[in-house]
Amino acid sequence: MSLHAPTPAPGSLWRHRDFRHLWASETVSQVGTQITLVALPVLAVTILHATPFQMGVLTALETVAFLVIGLPAGAWVDRWRRNRVLVTGDLVRAVALGTLPVAWALDVLSLPQLFVVATVTGTATVFFDVAWQSYLPNLVAPRQVVDGNAKLSASMEVARVAGPGITGVLLRVLGAPLLISFDAVSYLLSALFIGGIRHTDTVPDRAGRRKLRTEIAEGLSFVVRHPLLRRIVACTGIFNLFSAMTFALLVLFVLRTLGLSASTLGFVFSVGAVGGIIGAATAARFARAVGEGRSIPLSAVVSAAAGVCIPLAAAVTAPVPLLIGGWFVASWAIVAYNVTQVSFRQRLCPPNLLGRMNASVRFIVYGTMPLGGLLGGVLGDLIGVVATLWVAAIGGFVACLPVVLSPLLGMGDLPDEWDRGQVAATVPAEPGMTTDVAG
Repeated sequence: MSLHAPTPAPGSLWRHRDFRHLWASETVSQVGTQITLVALPVLAVTILHATPFQMGVLTALETVAFLVIGLPAGAWVDRWRRNRVLVTGDLVRAVALGTLPVAWALDVLSLPQLFVVATVTGTATVFFDVAWQSYLPNLVAPRQVVDGNAKLSASMEVARVAGPGITGVLLRVLGAPLLISFDAVSYLLSALFIGGIRHTDTVPDRAGRRKLRTEIAEGLSFVVRHPLLRRIVACTGIFNLFSAMTFALLVLFVLRTLGLSASTLGFVFSVGAVGGIIGAATAARFARAVGEGRSIPLSAVVSAAAGVCIPLAAAVTAPVPLLIGGWFVASWAIVAYNVTQVSFRQRLCPPNLLGRMNASVRFIVYGTMPLGGLLGGVLGDLIGVVATLWVAAIGGFVACLPVVLSPLLGMGDLPDEWDRGQVAATVPAEPGMTTDVAG
């Protein structure tokens, strides 16, 4: 008897009941994560009157789990029942966030509590993100994995950009404390969707387990030894470093430096997020038009150029149109970049390595974010908010170098398999660059 749910005809994955539940859970959870990332800074600035350094600490704590437990999380998830990891992650985040509006209502809300909640929710997010990407191959038939990954990845990327837009709208209606209550409920809804999956998840045989260090090394080796993947990961990691600097100060910049209201900030997020939705709809077409490999460095450069609009807004008399335009273009480019590179690495990776590969990528690309958040907070206190945002904007162009100065700029199709011969035939040789990959 197969442990897979009944397999519908090819092309009809939306009729796969368990997949629909996973997709709904992942979508709701990802939107909730993005709401948290915006609502917590707004709460810190508007109610707790945080300084630039404190905002940097908050940003760092939201992502520090990727740096601290990012690598072992993948190996642990590969040893556990993924559905339980997903439900537990949702429930932990719901409870942690639920304490904030209660504390606000009792007039005992404080920055230390906000820091603890940011750390707890960030840790739960690490496990959730690794688990859902690793759960899919066990949930659907092998021939449906590519289609399922595409749907889940597109949903995740849209949530990453549309989430702040939804937050912006709700901020005007509910305010930050009540919005966080809404966020907590979204995680409970996500847990209910996972609980409705009928598929019986299995735990790998303990007898086949090896040392945790060995399993972690396999996932990390897969990422850093592939000649194209390591360049994409380097670009993403450096970009996230400088993006975290920006995000640590963005709410403070808009509300205090520019003197705009929280509702205007929400409007910027809402309109700008449309670019991300368009990016999800056009990413595949863009990749076909310019070449799949070439689309990665091109979208990275477009995103960096759009990032200049944020500090530039301090020098113009009408900053809102500039902020909206920059956010719109950056949102489109980020989604176009991520849809292509995530699809590329997923189809390269053997199924039994997915958890560790995903965790290794997150360890590198998200592990830079707490460092960037702290750096943004320190520089914001030392040289000022606007000057720090200019440093971050210039850093965005530096992040593009690993993919711009690489074979990707001259490539059309990317390799479909994790195969040494195919990579060697597809990727032009570079001085000092080996085409060997982990076997």
